[in-house]
Amino acid sequence: MTVEKKDIYDVAIIGGGIVGAATFYKMQTRFPHLRMVLIEKEDVLSDHQTGHNSGVIHSGLYYKPGSLKAVNCVNGRKELVAFSKEHGIDHDVCGKVVVAVDESELPMLESIYQTGLKNGIEGLEKIDAEGIRAREPHCTGIAGLWVPVTGIINFRQATEKMVELTLKTNPNSKLALGEEVTSVSRKGELKEVHTSKNTYLTKHQVFCAGLQADRLARKDGIKLREKVVGFRGDYYELTDAGKHKVKNLIYPVPNPDFPFLGVHFTRMTNGEIECGPNAVFTFKREGYGKTDFNLRDAFDALTYAGTWRLFFKNMKFGIDEYRRAFSKRRFLKTLQRLIPSLTMDDIRPGRAGVRALLLRADGDTRDDFRIEYNDQSIHVLNAPSPAATASLAIGGQVCEMAEKQFGLSVKSAVQSA
Repeated sequence: MTVEKKDIYDVAIIGGGIVGAATFYKMQTRFPHLRMVLIEKEDVLSDHQTGHNSGVIHSGLYYKPGSLKAVNCVNGRKELVAFSKEHGIDHDVCGKVVVAVDESELPMLESIYQTGLKNGIEGLEKIDAEGIRAREPHCTGIAGLWVPVTGIINFRQATEKMVELTLKTNPNSKLALGEEVTSVSRKGELKEVHTSKNTYLTKHQVFCAGLQADRLARKDGIKLREKVVGFRGDYYELTDAGKHKVKNLIYPVPNPDFPFLGVHFTRMTNGEIECGPNAVFTFKREGYGKTDFNLRDAFDALTYAGTWRLFFKNMKFGIDEYRRAFSKRRFLKTLQRLIPSLTMDDIRPGRAGVRALLLRADGDTRDDFRIEYNDQSIHVLNAPSPAATASLAIGGQVCEMAEKQFGLSVKSAVQSA
């Protein structure tokens, strides 16, 4: 059977989170005549990591200077704010404070400050206890940092707008929702991307699959040694009685021995105040309940040496996180380090999110963003926080990679009938 050009897509992007949407948008903008398809297994966009994170526009404060995280976070932040202003996305560059509550945290606070300077964080400022209270009157600390370029955003709204603009750029491109990619196979010089509903003939593919990144990479023939392991983060939110105690964003000084930033306070774009998240191993990659379980996900994680090495390295932290996950009083005690006046009546259980970490066999979770080229495909293999903030910069990086590796140009586009 002869395949007509109108049945072929130049590029298929797999994954409808904000990284996939930003890649879709940036590639279509650069190559407006390319016929592209964005494939997402859920019935709506941004239904996992993008839609369940804390909605923070990160500054780039914590990441190793020169790393992909640092460069893409700073550049992506600026792009994202400009995009939000242009297209009416709910956001507010409100700033945040990073607070040290005892002297043992001062060396780490200084280290973060120096990293922020090297990463070019605009307006970064050391503040004292009075400076903390001036910005967050109910917060108690001995020293801190004021980070004015940190903000908040509705990431779901941003994702939807990116896709909307892409489809307006080229009406022959397509969004395919509710289609899970089941396999990828070669068909001559093309590849067939098989989903639960259709088969797409494509010249090139970009995988932005988040929590499923390792599985889809293996289906595409990548010999990947690492595995994605999921960590659930539970949030509380402030009640009406407690909301006045937080103005914007309050972060602790992160513990350098723990691979997460710690429980913090975030004002959301809808006016709610979230507290969290903690970080506990989840027995289901896309499970947002405390008792959610998936046999395949649990088996994959618990038969992987890297998972156990991570557990042993962080045994004390892990136990504390689990105890806090099931105890409102313990969660409150952690929050009271920053805001001592909080009471049990000030907080109530909120939502949860799951973070995908591409975990090395030695248990290391702190790898940089990782994007690899394979044959006709590009795979975004590791894109934890600050990936949402950095999404447009990551999309631009994928564009440059695709232009070089795929030889993309306007002339290479399929002329759709």
